[in-house]
Amino acid sequence: MRDELGPRDHAEAVAQFRAQIVGHLLSQDLAHGELKAELRRLAKIRRRPPGWSRTRTFGVSSLERWYYAYKKGGLEALRPRRRCDAGHARALTEAQRALLLDIRREHPSAAAELIVRTLEYDGRLQAGAVSASTVRRLFREEGMPRRSRQQKKHERGARQRWQAERAGLLWHADVCHGPTLELEGKRTPLRIHAILDDASRYIVALRVCSNEREVEMLELMTRALRRWGAPGTLYLDNGSTYTGDMLATACARLKVSLIHARPYDPQARGKMERFWRTMRQGCLDHLGRVTRLHDVQVRLLAWLDGHYHQAPHGGLMGRTPEIVWLERELQAIDEPTLAAALTAHGRRRVRQDGTLSVGGLDWETEQGFLAGRLVRIERNLVEPMAPPILVHEGRRYPLRLVDPVANGKRRRSFKPKPGIDAVEFDPNQVLLDSIFGRTPRSER
Repeated sequence: MRDELGPRDHAEAVAQFRAQIVGHLLSQDLAHGELKAELRRLAKIRRRPPGWSRTRTFGVSSLERWYYAYKKGGLEALRPRRRCDAGHARALTEAQRALLLDIRREHPSAAAELIVRTLEYDGRLQAGAVSASTVRRLFREEGMPRRSRQQKKHERGARQRWQAERAGLLWHADVCHGPTLELEGKRTPLRIHAILDDASRYIVALRVCSNEREVEMLELMTRALRRWGAPGTLYLDNGSTYTGDMLATACARLKVSLIHARPYDPQARGKMERFWRTMRQGCLDHLGRVTRLHDVQVRLLAWLDGHYHQAPHGGLMGRTPEIVWLERELQAIDEPTLAAALTAHGRRRVRQDGTLSVGGLDWETEQGFLAGRLVRIERNLVEPMAPPILVHEGRRYPLRLVDPVANGKRRRSFKPKPGIDAVEFDPNQVLLDSIFGRTPRSER
């Protein structure tokens, strides 16, 4: 560390500035009247005081006062003197002081300018009677300075470094907004979904998409569960991607605790944010020319396996994420359990043409008697494109995608019209026979 000789505070810097202006006069043998002439000449020169962004001139009386003060007391005599009432708000009545302090207690983050302007518009302060600097001095005097939003966040309590007890116990999941790319002739936003293990910082799953929906998160989670098993806890933020009913239901069925961070508190999920920063610096900011989302996926996975998982991590005491991840403990999940946990249930009303909408697609059933009925639908989220199942009165009926062209070529079966041997029922003819006194057909 190199020590530098300079003013120890702003007051000494001002004293040095004043000494530079009038100091050379002390070494001159000035005759009667020459001092006044020299001071008038110096008063016309514009100078920039310490801490100022613009220049100004100084009056002859000020320069003369500096000259004699420097001559008598040296540099210390040129230091600006502090006012005896400095730091105290003046020109405020007791009623104004009480009003301003009450507003500060209720609105600790409001700026002094905003408070003064609001009170002037409201008629409770005369325009120009009280300045914002006076209000700020009052608040400092009473120990009530303005509190920023960041200070309010820190009031929740001191932060402490924390970590899961072992690998596999807690997973983070988040979405990173990447650059907008020109893919296949159109601008496509880049959204990177990832799941990170807390204790090892290992990325258990990563997927590149063009949007962020709950469906993409469920598919990524399914991929991680199939490969590794289920963690004890899933730690997410409060975005719409992570607060849906489907994700909450799936976690509950798999006995995975679902925890959401406090709103507007990104520091609580620092490990995930730090990974995004490392990924941007190491790979995302250097994608080059890519034409498909698959190209981005391949580059990110190569960076993960070839560098990130193999690099010593400061938070792991120099160990690599891959080494710590080998010590994981997760609960195994078989395919039937996973399918049952990720089966969504809903109710739909079958249209008159035997169709209904599920997952944004139109499906149809061959059971014509279900038209107009309210039925239950089961949909396996593990296989989003698998046909849903229609359940009615305990029976399960498969659905198929609607194909209007194929339906137009399909032969339809019609019920035959009643023949001669069919049961007769003709109320109009019976009424006419009764009016004209005819013999009923049953007796003919």
